Amino acid sequence: MEANLDDAKILSPRRNTTQAASIEELAREQLQHFAIDAASEHGQLLLATAEELYRAQGNLSQLWAQTAATLNQLDRSDRVAYFNAKRFMSFQLAKLLDSLQNPLRASFQSLQGNDFNISTRGGYPLFDNIPAIFSATPVIARTATYIYACTEWIDDAFRGREPSHDIYSRLLNPTSISLANAIVDLECGPEANQYMAWNFNSGMAAIDALLSNQLSHGDLLIVSRHVYGGVHQLLQDFYARQDKLAIQLIWFDGTSGDEFEQLLKKAQDEHAKAIKGGARIHVYIESPCNPHGTMLDVPAICRAAHRENLLVSLDATLATPFLYKPLRREDRAERPDFVVHSYTKDIGGTGAATAGVVIGENHRMFIPKGDSANGLNWNQCLFWDVYYIKGAFLDADKAWEVHCGMRTLEMRMLTKCINTLCLSHFFASHPQIRVNCHALESHPNSELRKALLRYQFPTPLFTIDMEAAQLPTEAFKRFFDALEPAFGQMVSLGQTNTMVLCPALTSHSELSPEAMEAADIFPTTIRISVGDENMAQLAAHVISSARLHLDPVCPGFSDSFMSAEDADAVFARFYLKSHKKVVEAFPRVADYL
Repeated sequence: MEANLDDAKILSPRRNTTQAASIEELAREQLQHFAIDAASEHGQLLLATAEELYRAQGNLSQLWAQTAATLNQLDRSDRVAYFNAKRFMSFQLAKLLDSLQNPLRASFQSLQGNDFNISTRGGYPLFDNIPAIFSATPVIARTATYIYACTEWIDDAFRGREPSHDIYSRLLNPTSISLANAIVDLECGPEANQYMAWNFNSGMAAIDALLSNQLSHGDLLIVSRHVYGGVHQLLQDFYARQDKLAIQLIWFDGTSGDEFEQLLKKAQDEHAKAIKGGARIHVYIESPCNPHGTMLDVPAICRAAHRENLLVSLDATLATPFLYKPLRREDRAERPDFVVHSYTKDIGGTGAATAGVVIGENHRMFIPKGDSANGLNWNQCLFWDVYYIKGAFLDADKAWEVHCGMRTLEMRMLTKCINTLCLSHFFASHPQIRVNCHALESHPNSELRKALLRYQFPTPLFTIDMEAAQLPTEAFKRFFDALEPAFGQMVSLGQTNTMVLCPALTSHSELSPEAMEAADIFPTTIRISVGDENMAQLAAHVISSARLHLDPVCPGFSDSFMSAEDADAVFARFYLKSHKKVVEAFPRVADYL
């Protein structure tokens, strides 16, 4: 099969200015570019090798096109064969690079003198990087910058047309790109080729980048009421300020599609003048919501928003792709346009790195400079509009940390969801503790949990409050402070240990008293981020802490929890029932044949 010349040209150092009309001419032109005499013995070897490389490039381009066209039509056995054939070819290509290193190294060494320059410059990077291709985990690319092939290739790289050249780690880094590919595969599954992700150095940086890309001065933003306190502060103290972007915030207090439609219609009527003047409406929702773990009917909200040609941004941090994959909805109208995750939480899992990500359709995330796609100009996509210029990139070490954490996400989240069932029902056994958790069948949000979340499991985040007990403030504080060490008193969530905080004093402390009440947060509200521990120890610690600090001011408080025997029985029941659900949903061998 003859290689296509246009496909082969991509390998040329003169890819954009070549006059070559054949592969043979491409190879000769390449030798001329580097002042090599094609008639010399060395030149003949380089010429023959270059011709083979150009043909290989053309063949690989055809191979990709043929794979894309036929892969879905193959049975599984053929897919296995095709994968391993291409996998081995990858090793062959790497071996060719490795074989080239000896003559390249010799040429390099022949140019070195006996002075200090060799130690100043270090070895030439290509010599030692080739074996890293075979690393079983993503390589940590600790570098600020990269060597490039030639002027035309780097020119293409600066215009977003050469993916092999990362240019500068503030923009692109191989380790971070590896993580971005992994989260897209996890989130999007079979349709991963339609989506792209950009990683940021925190969840808040990711959210700020997305809002910066989507919002213009004077726009309207519909926001779910229950959002992370940092997002509330960002919106109120920056985006909504008149001397900044003057964004009009419209708070959505409901959970259903009908409630959203009513709010949207009201917003369109009340802000008709601004909309006529060019203001656009955007939608930003968090589901499940912080701090109560409440689910919104994301598919219905997306349908309603898309009918009005509005874009929807969803922060799905609390669910993780273990519980909820909104970008896999069969009806595209039910999918959000962007999904945000804070890697810092459950996806990373250990709390060792702050990081975040935005996932969106390819054309909204990246368009080569000068091009347009689906009605969007290149300078409107997230990469060029924000990512390229703001510098909130994710460095290689943190990207590697998150990537490693992702490998245990399934196991950690399964345990956390079961523990949430256990702990929420334990607290709910007390008549003076209000449990705001959709794990309880009586909770108004439980139906959405059943409809949208995998295995109908609950979000591993919920709140309790003790307002009904009318506890003295100092007694409550002493009780809360005594929850260590069983409960970690930490201002975060989504780690392996169970953590507690008082939102009124920490994550939501920037809210006004009115906003606090609207968010269903009270002085005795405790947010519980459930971990992977054995819940028996945590339940016992709660009872002990209550005996120490609450019984003296509220006699018998600790006796109102379910008995230790009942708690053990409840925990065992949820453990067995939940694992049975998982086993029943396991793919069968026949599914893979």
